Amino acid sequence: MNDSNKFVTMPPPRPDGKPSGAANPFRPVLQRTLLVIISFAIGFGLYACLRPVELLLTVVQVKLRLDGITSEFVSVDGYRIHYYTGGSGPPIVLVHGLGGRAEDWGNLMPQLVHGGHRVFALDLLGYGRSARPRGAAYSIPQEAGIVEKFIADQNLDRTDVAGWSMGGWIAMRIALDEPEHVRRVAIYDSAGLRYDVPFDTSLFWPDNPTKLATLRDLLSPGIAPAVPALIQRDIFRLTRRNGWIVQRSMQSMLTGADVLDGKLAALKMPVLIVWGKQDKVTPVAVAYTIHAQVPQSVLEIYDGCGHLAARECSDRIAPNTVGFFNAEPPLAAQIREIPAGK
Repeated sequence: MNDSNKFVTMPPPRPDGKPSGAANPFRPVLQRTLLVIISFAIGFGLYACLRPVELLLTVVQVKLRLDGITSEFVSVDGYRIHYYTGGSGPPIVLVHGLGGRAEDWGNLMPQLVHGGHRVFALDLLGYGRSARPRGAAYSIPQEAGIVEKFIADQNLDRTDVAGWSMGGWIAMRIALDEPEHVRRVAIYDSAGLRYDVPFDTSLFWPDNPTKLATLRDLLSPGIAPAVPALIQRDIFRLTRRNGWIVQRSMQSMLTGADVLDGKLAALKMPVLIVWGKQDKVTPVAVAYTIHAQVPQSVLEIYDGCGHLAARECSDRIAPNTVGFFNAEPPLAAQIREIPAGK
């Protein structure tokens, strides 16, 4: 019998009328899609477990991007410096504090942008995504010099400058160095004057849970929740990598060579002084001293806030900060004590 006379047995048809042996054309696509989803979930889970701090920073970066604030890099004095920028209008340069980074301004930046300003928030030399040269001093003069050159490189002939903690010290130093380029200054729980430090400064590079818990209470007394163990481990990893920079900055500051005692009267531009009433790092007495030395300044004391007031109380602080920068004529000298919840 030749092949033409052979019978071919076909499987019975399916109820839907399709041959029962027909392959589902969508099955490979569904399988690949499912594999991608599973791989992404596993990768995301590992990332969240191993690098939770970076994940939190990524969330801030995405939120800033949604507000039109972009991440940029520029060479300043031969160093690669990272910064955020966004908005339009009169410029404001934001300077973070010791051990911090530009994302610390994540709550205030969008509100300044919506208030009609062009915002620039730098990672100081050694911090965030900026360069970490081994030979740098990371002193107040060096960091102030980096910001001053950044201002010049961005062609900001007249800019507002705001600084938080060590960044406030740097902001005031910039205003003293180059008053012709600074329109107004705002400082938040600022360092820069001599005062008794009643705590161990090594807390700023914590390497164990006890130090981290003590630092948390120092920065946010009764405000911040306990740090989960997962995040603690990542913080200690970052301390092992970058703690030497914080130590070098602190050692430079503690020499007292760059303190501003007796110099602040030279600040003639409008100055806003913002403080958390419960600040244990730079006590509120420092705020009153700065206000006394800068007679045209506006002092705002926020009850219920600690050293991280600019972040943790930003919903209360931001409107008044925008009002200070936008006021024409500038606000008159005053002291305002803002009760908790207002």
